[in-house]
Parts: sequence; structure tokens; C-alpha cells
Amino acid sequence: MSKQISFIVVGVLLSALLGTAVYSLKPKDTGGVSVLKLGHGLDTSHPVHLALEHMKTTLEEISGGMMSLDIYSGGVLGSEVECCEQLQHGILDMTKTSAVTMENFVPLMSVFGLPYVFNSEEQYWKVLNGDIGKRLLQAGDSKCLHGLCYYDAGSRNFYTKKKPILTPADLEGVKVRVMNSQTAIAMVKALGGSPTPISWGELYSALAQGTVDGAENNPPSFSSNKHYEVCKHFSFDGHTRVPDILLISNKVWDALTDEQKGWLEQAAVASAEFECRLWKEKTAEAIETAKKEGVTFYDVDVSLFAEKVRPMLEQVENPEVRELVRQISEVK
Repeated sequence: MSKQISFIVVGVLLSALLGTAVYSLKPKDTGGVSVLKLGHGLDTSHPVHLALEHMKTTLEEISGGMMSLDIYSGGVLGSEVECCEQLQHGILDMTKTSAVTMENFVPLMSVFGLPYVFNSEEQYWKVLNGDIGKRLLQAGDSKCLHGLCYYDAGSRNFYTKKKPILTPADLEGVKVRVMNSQTAIAMVKALGGSPTPISWGELYSALAQGTVDGAENNPPSFSSNKHYEVCKHFSFDGHTRVPDILLISNKVWDALTDEQKGWLEQAAVASAEFECRLWKEKTAEAIETAKKEGVTFYDVDVSLFAEKVRPMLEQVENPEVRELVRQISEVK
């Protein structure tokens, strides 16, 4: 009897799981309203989260209340990789992820991790808003990850404790915290520094204890995590520009009507425009906050850094990524 009962219990559980999986392939319908579940890892004060709240409001307005979003922040539904995997299985409807994370699913996205692929902020946005950017948003469709829009995440720059980084020579022997990325490690090595992969959550203590001499990121991240308490030199070298990407599961996207897709795309574009404006404001605020804490900001000759890492772009192994780099270089 115990074996029979076990088989029955297993059968019930499998049926429930399969039922949940099938149900989750479609947007949740609440009283005639299609509600999409969106998860991300940022806190509620971050410009991207505020942009997603703006998207929710916009979507409700343009759809006449027929569509909405349920937004889960702070990583409560998992890491960026885990959220992307949930989209692939139809468990989660939407997520926000970094283009760096998308490398795990779409090799073409590794182009954003290469240093000085973009020669200016203006060219960067021309690429993202043009044919290349649109193609990259669709590059994850075969992996069930459909891109809707890009969010600004600024440029990454070096900041240090003891001395400013004004030329690549200043990085000689400097221990720089980097993401656990082979591209980031290779870039710092090419510039003469000593790359040290450390998790973001452990970086403040690593800086304070001297495990590393500096790090690299954008001004809002630098200030919001109070790294200005330890590092008093911030150099605007802008070695990489890595956008955030708003994704929807293709299983959910394909279940939407053309009208619903139109509403969602319109709301996504509005949220991206909102976020870009807010990002600029937050960046200016972050710089002023850091200056008050004694941080000096330096404008550097970017061409010196770009020339030093040029071989990295010329030696990209993936032929598709190499061709993409060439196409980006032709955008003026």
C-alpha cells in the first residue's frame, strides 16, 4: 500500500508541476487584465527600477487598464542568470539583465565587454538605436529571450585609493577589482594593471583592507556603495559601455496579440527614454556627492588607453563578434 500511495503522490505532484508550467506560458489573467510578472536584481531606488515602474503606469494607461506588470525587485526571484533561465522555461514573463549576463546565452553580446568598441557616447546610442542594436535585441529569440529595449548603465571607469589613473602607465602594478569576466581580466592586463576578480558585495572591504588598490564602474555605483570613503581618485577613461536589456520570454511574447505587443513595445520605449533622463540626473548627483566627500575627478586622454588595448579587438576569436566590431566602427 505504501508504494501505491507513493506513486499516487508522485503522480499528483507531477501533474501540478506540468499544469503550472503550461499555465505560466501565458500572461496571468486577472479579471480580464493581462498581468506580466517581471523580476530583477536592483533596489527600488535604482533608475532602471523607477523606469520599470514608469513602464507599468504607461502600459496601464495606453492599454486602458487591459495590461499591467507585477514587478519583483532586489533579486527575490533569483540572480540575473536565474531569471533569464526562468524566462526560457516560461516560469517568469520578463526580466532586466546586463548585456554581460546575456553573454551566457548570446555570444554576440560579448561585444559590449570589449574595451573602446564605441568611440563616444553619441556613437554608442546611434548603434543601439539603429539596425545593429535592433538586431542584437532579437539575437536571443532562438534562446527564448526577446529584447524589448536598452537601459543606460553609463560607462565604466577606473577609481583608485593612492594615485589617479591618468595614463595606462599609471596602472602598472595596480591591483584592480574586475568582474569575473575573461574579457575584463584581459583588458586590465593589457593596460598594465593586475586584475583581481572579487564579488561586488565584498568590494568595499577589499578596498578598505588593501586587497585591491582600485576598481572600475560608473559614478552612480561608485557613490551609492560609498566607495568614495576609500577611493579619492576617479578617472573618466570610459573603457566600456554595457547597457541593461529588458527581456520578455518568447513563449509569452508569442502568446500576445498584435495589439498587446504594440502596447508593450510602446511602454518599453517610453520607459527607456525615462530611464536615460533619470540616469543622467543620478550620475550628476553621484559626482557631486563624491566631490563633497573629497573625491577628485579627472578627464584623461582616452586615445592612450584605446591604443593600448587595440590588439584585443584585432584578436577577437569569434568571427561573428569580430564582424560586429567592424560594423560598429563604421557607424559615424
